[in-house]
Amino acid sequence: MRTIRGTRRAVSTAAGAAAVALVLTACGGGGTDEGSEAEGDSGAGTSLTIGTTDKITTIDPAGSYDNGSFAVMNQVYPFLMNTPYGSPDVEPDIAESAEFTAPTEYTVTLKSGLKWANGNDLTASDVKFSFDRQLAIADESGPSSLLYNLDSTEVVDDTTVVFHLKEANDQVFPSILSSPAGPIVDEDVFSADALTPDTEIVDGQAFAGQYVITSYTLNELVTYEAFDGYQGLLGEAKTPEINVSYFADASNLKLEVQQGSVDVAFRSLSSTDIEDLQGDDGVKVVEGPGGEIRYVVFNFDTQPYGAAQDDADEDKALAVRQAVAHLIDREAISEQVYKGTYTPLYSYVPAGLTGATESLKEMYGDGDGGPDADAATQVLEDAGVETPVELSLQYSNDHYGPSSGDEYALIKDQLESSGLFSVDLQTTEWVQYSKDRTADVYPAYQLGWFPDYSDADNYLTPFFLDGGFLGNHYSNPEVDELIVEQGVTEDADERAGVIEEIQDTVAQDLSTVPYLQGAQVAVVGSDVSGAEETLDASFKFRYAALSKG
Repeated sequence: MRTIRGTRRAVSTAAGAAAVALVLTACGGGGTDEGSEAEGDSGAGTSLTIGTTDKITTIDPAGSYDNGSFAVMNQVYPFLMNTPYGSPDVEPDIAESAEFTAPTEYTVTLKSGLKWANGNDLTASDVKFSFDRQLAIADESGPSSLLYNLDSTEVVDDTTVVFHLKEANDQVFPSILSSPAGPIVDEDVFSADALTPDTEIVDGQAFAGQYVITSYTLNELVTYEAFDGYQGLLGEAKTPEINVSYFADASNLKLEVQQGSVDVAFRSLSSTDIEDLQGDDGVKVVEGPGGEIRYVVFNFDTQPYGAAQDDADEDKALAVRQAVAHLIDREAISEQVYKGTYTPLYSYVPAGLTGATESLKEMYGDGDGGPDADAATQVLEDAGVETPVELSLQYSNDHYGPSSGDEYALIKDQLESSGLFSVDLQTTEWVQYSKDRTADVYPAYQLGWFPDYSDADNYLTPFFLDGGFLGNHYSNPEVDELIVEQGVTEDADERAGVIEEIQDTVAQDLSTVPYLQGAQVAVVGSDVSGAEETLDASFKFRYAALSKG
């Protein structure tokens, strides 16, 4: 029997993947006066108000795979594995132990006496139910693709469950149990084969994380209260009550923080707002780890010359993608739009993670990171593509921060100034966007990625393994084999080599074109502690790390 502790390599801040937290003096903020809590009461009587421009898709773990939804799930659902504050490693959360008992068997023993907030027993049956429904529902907007190596889940007794894996020696499975595919749900509240409405989840009090939701209005206001039945790794919540307000406009969020009616602003302020706040005497900048990336996704069916088009031509479709890769000027986007808070990204795994390459830098553009219109012209001519190519390009105006409009206006200009493209640039709000992109509505579109765990696998498997969450009809059996291989390769150097090979292979196919990596931003009032913990190496912003006074 061998115990596995899922190690995550922290992202190097020197490589440009640093997150930034802005700590801003905010008076008022909704908390009680300092000193009102009894000694040893751990913040009793205090509350926090958090503001965000993020959006919730659904709080059903089977139906969403986005940061806004996962920020809620992190507070209210239990996980078998989790990351303690300030650590890059996964450890048992509501589990007493978790270990490989055979090369293809991962056995988890739950702590005894676990309860849901509604009084139901939390048992191994709930664990099996949670993973079975992920695979059964396999929602296009959900995270079930992360469970690619899970064959079946077996209940041994009320506190013991065995995960039977398809491939032996899975190096990332413990981390996947802490990912968006990992929340455990109450089988008496959730549907086994369909998404459960948010209101039913809240009414059913199907929560067993550090918090429960006491009031819920989608993308307007969510109120949390600390759950005294939580027995997990993260310990008792520091703040008894959290109110999260959702803003449509980042400038309004900034104003609310400055006026003191919001204690914490999390995702996303514009680079101009950040620059302005850095010049404010009441602002303290805190740096933490990060790993967010930005990229353009191509739908292999609906892009120009895609497989579902009347003029379908695989070679011409590839040439269009290659031309885009030749023309994007990452440095210009970084400096002009984000003032250096995001840095150029030339591959699929961000700099700082083991196995990261710069595959696209070598294959496209001028070979040194810059654009090359001549190379784009040549690749289109060689494939017999008539120019200008008409390209429909979509971005979300409310999910990736207020600078997305400037970001994609610049990308449009970079493509059109070559004379090779005519770009129809459109925008849609995230709730609809997240549905449209998997329904083949967008030929090419913006996405960002904030990692579930800090391993190169999380930048490869969800995107490029056949059946992944992108749903863009990309499939390459060679890539599938390599992704499975890297996941079960125990030798670190050998695994890094496979990860590099995956990036080189996908760079030739160009399922996506990555172009930026960079920061997360939080603005925290001066009477709020725990800012560094909320932006720790787990990449998870947890409200429970914050406290007033």
